[in-house]
Amino acid sequence: MNVPARRRAAAFVFVALFVLAQALLWFAYYTHGAKALIGDEQTYHDTALAILAGGAWMPSSIWPPLQPLMLAALYGVFGAHVLVAQIAQTLLFIGCAALLRGLWRDLGGSVAAANWATALFLLAPEIAGYAHWLWPEIPHLFLLLATFRLLARAQRADGRDGGHGASLLVSAALAGVCVGLALLEKSLLSAFWPLLLLAFTRRARPWFAWRGAAAFALALGLVTAPALLHGWRTYGTPTIADSSVYNLWVGLTDRWRSDYVGDMGGAELPAFLASGATPHERNAVYLDKVRGYVADKGVANVLVAQLDRQYFRLFNAKTLLVSQLPGPACAGHLSVYRTSPIVTWLLTVGNDAAHALILAAAAFGLACWRRRIGMLHVIVALFLAYQLALFSLIHVKARFLLPMLPFLCGLAGDVLARAVAPRRDDGALALTPLRLSVGALFAALLLFLAFAPAALDGSCAH
Repeated sequence: MNVPARRRAAAFVFVALFVLAQALLWFAYYTHGAKALIGDEQTYHDTALAILAGGAWMPSSIWPPLQPLMLAALYGVFGAHVLVAQIAQTLLFIGCAALLRGLWRDLGGSVAAANWATALFLLAPEIAGYAHWLWPEIPHLFLLLATFRLLARAQRADGRDGGHGASLLVSAALAGVCVGLALLEKSLLSAFWPLLLLAFTRRARPWFAWRGAAAFALALGLVTAPALLHGWRTYGTPTIADSSVYNLWVGLTDRWRSDYVGDMGGAELPAFLASGATPHERNAVYLDKVRGYVADKGVANVLVAQLDRQYFRLFNAKTLLVSQLPGPACAGHLSVYRTSPIVTWLLTVGNDAAHALILAAAAFGLACWRRRIGMLHVIVALFLAYQLALFSLIHVKARFLLPMLPFLCGLAGDVLARAVAPRRDDGALALTPLRLSVGALFAALLLFLAFAPAALDGSCAH
């Protein structure tokens, strides 16, 4: 079979698998009635309906406002149906895949590697499922990937177009808009976004670099200004939403390596909200609790306990999709999907297979990496390190891995592209025995974190 014929066959297989995966997820959600909304999903939905009824546009100091505002806009135009949000988020999910493909090319990946990364992203049930739920994960991920792509475009702009650096300024400003909107969706980037200014360093013409950084910061400030002003007027602090201290307390006091097993997040929230009249008062109360807890247990013991739990929760193969499927509550199954045993099995097997493939292949991709490192690579690496550091302490659920998954898919795509077409070596991988050995050890570690929690916890034996 010649190369064009192979490409057509591969495209046909991918489209068929994508259609089948989507059909199965839609069928699972709506079979025997729609899946029940759970946790924050219900909060976002109810807040959107309240906004449409004339309620406050930013009623909470815990949840950022953009997700309910987006839902309210969709409901207002197309009707208050979850299906409307699911269709919109499915389009954003596909948009995320397109951004990932371009971003991996920006990072020096081959066309084949970028295609494999995109296919892994679109076919993984654990990722595709987020488009059906009302958590802000997909809109936030779209904005995050758009930010990285715009920063890559800003880096390529040399400030000479028309003598005014218009391309740099537009890209920088749009990146600032995306980061601002991402902060209004989730608080994840609150402490990280200043590092994105590194994208404007080491340019041939520093004056244009400073203009780009200023355009980025100004756009970000304008987007977040209404929410910050609301926080200032309401609570005396220019803040969008702050649940960091609460999540730190819950993260320190979690006991299980799987989420939704004895989950303390929802149980502790009423007590947190009742502990003070303002975010500042509540944070002060819970910071005292954190200090007391660390003083009682000892810093070393706390750190050991965190390392023994947090990354199992983050990389767990019992993803948010599997957690919602039928199964024993003692193992962290919410059973809000009312799927038949065969559909439950198909989704679980598909989830586990995709999860294992992405983690294992990404481990080899990282261990065998030899591509030239640029500033965009540094920023991505800092972002991943920031997340790993953050989730060593705060409350972790499996869904918090989602912002890392596109980059894991990219690393896995490098390996799979090399394995399927070894003659088309783009120079991205150094497959030496030592690197392969390191990759194997890294893959074994990630797979252990993913699949060992149930056996280690034995939660259903208690």
